[in-house]
Amino acid sequence: MVDMDWKRKMVSTDLPNNSPKLSSKLNITIPSPFTVPVSSPISCSSPPLCSAYELYLRLPELRNLWSSRDFPLWKSEPILKPALQALEISFRLILSVTSDNRPYINHREWNRRLDSLVTNQIQIVASILEEDESESVPVTDGRSSLSLLPQLATWRKSESIGRKILSKIDNEMRSCKYTLGLGEQNITGKPNLKYDSICKPNELHLLKDNPYADHIDNQENQTLYIIHQILESWIYTSGNLLNRIVERIEQGRFGEACNDVYLLERIWKLLIEIEDLHMLMDPEDFLKLKKQLQIKSNGKNDAFCFRSRGLVSMMKKSKDLRERVPEILKVEVDPTGGPRLQEAAMKLYAKKSEECDKIHLLQGMQAVESAAKRFFFSYKQLVAAMMGSAETNATASYESCDSLSQIFMEPTYFPSLDAAKTFLGEFWSHLG
Repeated sequence: MVDMDWKRKMVSTDLPNNSPKLSSKLNITIPSPFTVPVSSPISCSSPPLCSAYELYLRLPELRNLWSSRDFPLWKSEPILKPALQALEISFRLILSVTSDNRPYINHREWNRRLDSLVTNQIQIVASILEEDESESVPVTDGRSSLSLLPQLATWRKSESIGRKILSKIDNEMRSCKYTLGLGEQNITGKPNLKYDSICKPNELHLLKDNPYADHIDNQENQTLYIIHQILESWIYTSGNLLNRIVERIEQGRFGEACNDVYLLERIWKLLIEIEDLHMLMDPEDFLKLKKQLQIKSNGKNDAFCFRSRGLVSMMKKSKDLRERVPEILKVEVDPTGGPRLQEAAMKLYAKKSEECDKIHLLQGMQAVESAAKRFFFSYKQLVAAMMGSAETNATASYESCDSLSQIFMEPTYFPSLDAAKTFLGEFWSHLG
C-alpha cells in the first residue's frame, strides 16, 4: 500500500522547460480523506439471496446465450452479442408496456423513456461496431426475420415508437461499415449483420416469462423482470469490455483502451437510466409485488443491488483500473510512499500532444469512477423513492453508514492523479 502522508507535504517536480514548475515556496494542505471501513463495501448479499435473484431472472439460461461463441474468429462477439440481446429484450419491454391496458399507467412518459433508452443502446452498439476493423464480422444481404422490432413498427399501439427506432438505427449506424438489418431503410446499401445468428431472438424470447408468471397476477412482475434482464445483459457486456481494456493497456494500445474506457462510462450511465424506469411503475402495484415476491432487506448492508453478482464484479473491476496507472505512466510505485506517480502524472499532463492517448485514458478512468459512484448514489435515492426512506435506513447501522453510502463517499480511486491535479491547480492559481 502507498503511504498517503506525502500528499500533505510540499512537492516540487522537474517538469520540462516549457512547462510550469511548482514553486519551492508553494505549500498545499490536502485534507484527510473521509474515513471508511478497511474492508471494501463492495460485496454480494448472502448466497441464497443471490441465487434467488438469478433464478427469478433466469440468469443461468441468459448467461448461456450471452457467452455462446458462434463466430470464434470475430473478437467483438463477446461484447456485441450481449449488447444486441439487451437491445432485443428492450423491444420486448416496449411490447409489454404498449400492451398494458391499465388506465392509470403513464404511457406518454413510458414512451419517452423507452425511446431514450433504446437510442442510447443503439449508440453504444454503433460505437462498438465503428472501431471493429475485423474481416470476420458476420454479415449478410438479408434482414432479420426473428426480431420484435419489425412487429413493433407495424402494430398500431407501438407503430410510432417502432418507426422512430428504425430511423434512429439508420442515423446512428451512419459511420459504421454495417447496419443491424432490422428493417431500417439502409439507403446506402450497407451489409447487414447476421442479427438472428448473433442475437438469437427466438431463444431469447423463450425466456420471456419468469418463474412466477403463472401464479402472480401483477403486471409489474413482468416489467420488473424485463428491466432487470436488460440491466444484467449490459452488466455482462461491461465485464467483457473491462477484460478488453486491461488487455489493451497491457499491449500498450492506449488509444483503443481509451475508447473502451469511455464506452464503460456510458454503460454505467445507461445502468442508471435502466434503473430509473422503476419510477414509472405504479407505486401500489410495485409494493404489492414486493410482498408477493417476498423481497425484503435482511439487515445491515443488504441493498437489493448487491444481489447481482455481476454488478458487484463490474464495480470491483472498474475500481481495479487504478492498478493500471503505474503501467500507463511507466513508473513503479514508490514503496516508501513518495510522490513518484504524482510527479509522473504532472509531467504527462505538461507534455500534452506527445502522449495525449495516455492523458485521455487516465481522464476516462476517472470518468468511470465518477459514473460508477453516481450509479450507487442514484440507486440509494431510487430505493427511497420507490419503497420509502425506511427501506434505505434499514440497511444502515448506528456505527456506520450503509454500503451504498460508503461507495460514493470513498476517497478517490486515483490518489496520484488527484494530487497531481491539486498541485497543478494550486500552481496556476498562485501564478503571477
